[in-house]
Amino acid sequence: MVFEAEIRAKLRTWYLTNRRQLPWRETTDPYRIWVSEIILQQTRVEQGLDFYARFLERFPDLESLARSDEEAVLKIWQGLGYYSRARHMLEAARQVSRTGGGKLPGSYAGLLALKGTGPYTAAAVSSIAFGEPRAVVDGNVHRVLSRIYGIAEVPGAYHGSSAVAGAAEELLDREEPGIHNQAVMELGARICTPRNPGCPSCPLRDYCLAFREGRIEEFPPRATAPLRRKRYFNYLVARNGQ
Repeated sequence: MVFEAEIRAKLRTWYLTNRRQLPWRETTDPYRIWVSEIILQQTRVEQGLDFYARFLERFPDLESLARSDEEAVLKIWQGLGYYSRARHMLEAARQVSRTGGGKLPGSYAGLLALKGTGPYTAAAVSSIAFGEPRAVVDGNVHRVLSRIYGIAEVPGAYHGSSAVAGAAEELLDREEPGIHNQAVMELGARICTPRNPGCPSCPLRDYCLAFREGRIEEFPPRATAPLRRKRYFNYLVARNGQ
């Protein structure tokens, strides 16, 4: 559709002009891209930069990681939190070393089979490192597409039958999926923010339903707290000899 084609073109131009210079964007090495995606799962970019550099200095390639022990990996990871990520990385590296010849799988399906690599990470690495046309949906992407298309869907249902996931797939630039995915994520991180978004400088404001209707704060909708029910219980207490 013309609508999607125009969005893709504007996103690409904006991203290539305004993207942050980050080390994992300066490489095509799948291992380094994979490491960055694992680190950024639960970590802000600013915090992740130092850890990324330190991790790669200690484990420059997948084989060096696979040969390491858990204690060494956790020591490098110290301060990042969510230590299961580090354990899963080590297990995945050993898995690839045993069965994949020391090279990460070059497909979404192969990456998804690795310990600790979920649909988002598999889509990100396969699209950025290998050019596989897989749309990513994280919190930033969900927010951007929710506002553009006016999708009133609470974040969390990122895959499967999610309306946002369907919109992401339809909008995906299949010629340059890696650049496109990074562009949408970058827009969400820097312009289409949860609060006080920079709509005047957004390259997609003319296509954004939420902006046109002045309903930016309504998308994506917030999850409502479950209703609390009062429950009453009767107790019988048996006392021996009384």
